[in-house]
Amino acid sequence: MSNYISNIAHRHMLIFIIAISIFSLFVTFLSEPYGNGLISTSFVKTLGKTVCLCIIALAMDIVWGYCGILSLGHFAFFGLGGYMIGMWLMYERTSIIVIESSVSELLPLTETELSAAIGNQIFGVVGGYEIPAIWMFADNLLIQLFLVVAVPGVLAFIFGWLAFRSRVTGVYLSILTQAMTLALSLYLFQNDSGLRGNNGLSGLQNIPGLEYLGQQIISIWFFWISCIFLLIIFLIFYLLIHSKFGLIITSIRDNETRVRFLGYNVEIYKLFVFVLTAIVSSIAGALYYPQAGIINPAELAPIASIYLAVWVAIGGRGTLYGAMIGAATVSLFSSWFTGGQAPDISFGILNIEWVNWWTVLLGFGFVVITIFSENGLLGLVKKIFVSEK
Repeated sequence: MSNYISNIAHRHMLIFIIAISIFSLFVTFLSEPYGNGLISTSFVKTLGKTVCLCIIALAMDIVWGYCGILSLGHFAFFGLGGYMIGMWLMYERTSIIVIESSVSELLPLTETELSAAIGNQIFGVVGGYEIPAIWMFADNLLIQLFLVVAVPGVLAFIFGWLAFRSRVTGVYLSILTQAMTLALSLYLFQNDSGLRGNNGLSGLQNIPGLEYLGQQIISIWFFWISCIFLLIIFLIFYLLIHSKFGLIITSIRDNETRVRFLGYNVEIYKLFVFVLTAIVSSIAGALYYPQAGIINPAELAPIASIYLAVWVAIGGRGTLYGAMIGAATVSLFSSWFTGGQAPDISFGILNIEWVNWWTVLLGFGFVVITIFSENGLLGLVKKIFVSEK
């Protein structure tokens, strides 16, 4: 029996590897820098961002679909990852601009003058001129990459340890995660947060030292990197849920009391899943925002985490594949409806402009799919094919 399950797991992983590889090659051969240009650079960025959203959807599916923790705060970790890498991108790019503009000066800038000029460029928009303490490592890429993992990981550990040891579950835990997200976003909206308040971090698509390549090449490179990370995260999660650990966390989801009665430390398992998925969400954010080009506190608003739960529910939670299908479907349809491609509809006194009506359509679709299929789009497809047989 174990060999049979192992063979199925390996077959699924192989199919996914092949599918991602074919998808990546297809986009590459139709892109502007490496193909015939049928796919524009902006759409390549949209696809790259969609892949990143699939990564955080996988994380959400593990913590909610498999472990039963409905977290309404995982998009906060996604945003933190974007801020961590965004700090380096903005600092390094500004540093290059300041140095290049001072080439004509008789004397080179001192470290103090350089720091003051960078601070003025970055924080002048919010009335500041000094570089805040939280930017002390912004000039070091390796440290900022470490912080992409460490900051969300530590925050998730502290929050999870306090919540799980108190045995907070269900809707109360969901409210706490949402409160954490709201508190973080409200703090970042303040100008004295050290992260430019409501202005956020911008110009992140300009990768320091690679400006000469142009956005056409940089966008396809980020698309490749995003696909590679999606593949790695999927394989890790797939192996995890098909191990003994996976059986335990799904048992916690189904009957936490019984698992605790059997002698397992439920809190440790839940804490591990919560921290792991928070780190994965942060990595997804660190890949997403250089492709988006800007991040501000609105990205961390509680509604974003609610949307994330809706994506997973639409695709089918507790399936991994369903989470990715839901995230990709909503992301691409959202880009189509809000990007002006979808024609507006007029009913005389009522004009449907999809930029404003898209969220209504999303909510209606969520209700319809939930009514007709317990496991989202993936469950609906399975039901159709099974009924046909």
